[in-house]
Amino acid sequence: MKIISGGQTGADRAALDFAVAHGIAHGGWCPRGRLAEDGRIEERYQLMETPSDDPIQRTEWNVRHSQVTVVFSIAARLTGGSKKTAELAAKYQKPLLHLSREIDGAEASRKLGQFLLKHRPNSLNVAGPRHSEEPEVGQFVREVLEDAWATFLKRRI
Repeated sequence: MKIISGGQTGADRAALDFAVAHGIAHGGWCPRGRLAEDGRIEERYQLMETPSDDPIQRTEWNVRHSQVTVVFSIAARLTGGSKKTAELAAKYQKPLLHLSREIDGAEASRKLGQFLLKHRPNSLNVAGPRHSEEPEVGQFVREVLEDAWATFLKRRI
């Protein structure tokens, strides 16, 4: 399995860091100039630049070029780019899972594991709010991915 993400701070970066730490293939699209809210996205992340610096293009291409998408959030309701990700998954008829810490809490890693075992994707797009929008989302992503990796995914990859 390959983890796809856009490189923004928060959920995206946490997913990429998880992939790097576990030797899991990763990639995805980022805006032209490798722009994120904290500056230029490091080259160690194997991301390709879209022709546009508009982050919506990155979001759409990551949904389109992956088999399934999981959107992480702290809040129960998606907003901004996270909401757009969900809309694009529907547009491209891609399986989508939204994991909210407020709603799913301790069940999030089990739900992720079941989603991945059901769809058996070769590529998983991970998205969610940037750090400035939900400062705790990166930690939530790391915790869920680590638990799902240990419980469900390590055997499969």
